[in-house]
Amino acid sequence: MQVEEYLNKIAESEGTVHLTLIDPASQTPDQAAEIAHAAVLGGTDAIMVGGSTGAGGVLLDQTLLKIKERTDKPTILFPGNASGVSKHADAIFFMSLLNSRDINYITTNQAMGAPVVYKSGIEPISMAYIIVEPGGTVGWVGDAKLIPKHKPELAVAYALAGKYLGMHYTYLEAGSGADLPVTPEMIGAVKHVLGDNKLIVGGGIRDGETAKMCALAGADMIVTGTILEESSNVTAKIEELVSAIKK
Repeated sequence: MQVEEYLNKIAESEGTVHLTLIDPASQTPDQAAEIAHAAVLGGTDAIMVGGSTGAGGVLLDQTLLKIKERTDKPTILFPGNASGVSKHADAIFFMSLLNSRDINYITTNQAMGAPVVYKSGIEPISMAYIIVEPGGTVGWVGDAKLIPKHKPELAVAYALAGKYLGMHYTYLEAGSGADLPVTPEMIGAVKHVLGDNKLIVGGGIRDGETAKMCALAGADMIVTGTILEESSNVTAKIEELVSAIKK
């Protein structure tokens, strides 16, 4: 089964998908593998691997190989630029940062990375990436014109643009370590216009209550990363999040 099909089936049959995000630059490959293993024990559905800075090259390859030694859950690349591609992953969120001011994050990195994706044979999953206030490091690195958190109509406009450009997924990103997630109003408005296209929400999701709020608002998938780096019991934290979002 292809990764996109796998994720869609979970979203349609079990409730909201949980994705664990691991930044290769935040720990050693062995430590990353332990986090992935603990997350899988807690019920996560797939492992995203990537980051805004320092997450490519040999470190990315080693991290993926170590993770795949510990789990058979799909690994999905979440690249910050063209260097964030590795043949060792199962799939890649092939995304365009639609509200960036920098053409490199809209099409140039994509053009540079596409031949590598093609030659490696990993599965591309097309995605519109939209950064919402406060945006965090990814907003700064990606030179995003941040969507104001109380302007859901702007997020809707970008989401529709991505949908009409043929992107299967849309990702509303508040930024790693954000104090608060994307608002339920924005999530609901964007999901309404996306229809059957899948909506991912990330940033600021630190507990089951917040995860449930995002799921009920319309998120098909939620992403957690920073909270796992800070947690002393990754499995228990994932269990808390997963139990809140599944049917």
